[in-house]
Amino acid sequence: MSRRESPPPPSPPLAPQLLGVQRGEEDRPERAEPLSDTEREIIQDTWGHVYKNCEDVGVSVLIRFFVNFPSAKQYFSQFQDMEDPEEMERSSQLRHHARRVMNAINTVVENLHDPEKVSSVLALVGKAHAIKHKVEPMYFKILSSVMLEVLAEDFPEFFTAEVQMVWTKLMGAVYWHVTGAYTEVGWLQVSSSAV
Repeated sequence: MSRRESPPPPSPPLAPQLLGVQRGEEDRPERAEPLSDTEREIIQDTWGHVYKNCEDVGVSVLIRFFVNFPSAKQYFSQFQDMEDPEEMERSSQLRHHARRVMNAINTVVENLHDPEKVSSVLALVGKAHAIKHKVEPMYFKILSSVMLEVLAEDFPEFFTAEVQMVWTKLMGAVYWHVTGAYTEVGWLQVSSSAV
């Protein structure tokens, strides 16, 4: 990624072969690229600023996600019919899910020193979304991009180009672990019509 002030927005439609999930294990790299000690420190330092306002940041991320990718709302019966961002912002259900998303990221960030814990947490997230919620895995990649975009805009003093590159690497690892859980449970479905 070139050094920009904010990461580029996702460019729909995402080709399924670029998502690395439609064929299973053979399309995934062998492992996620590990973070260096310096990268872990950068993530934890910047996350400390974000997490102080985790609910509001999470709500901003979800609103942008649902406004830009309305097909993602199909998985949320409690707010799938909401079109107005202000109505979404007032929704207690959306706020609750925003807290869950941010708390999951917080668990990952707090445990970056423990790859087994991170893998375990993300496997649970992936399996729940694959089996219980039946969410197409590409939405994790899209949500990651939206999250990075919001963080760069809301915290420009902390999310420099270098920091954004480190966070992009972390989100790539998150996606790798989550899609690994999808593969483990036999998920092969990817539809490019969702974006």
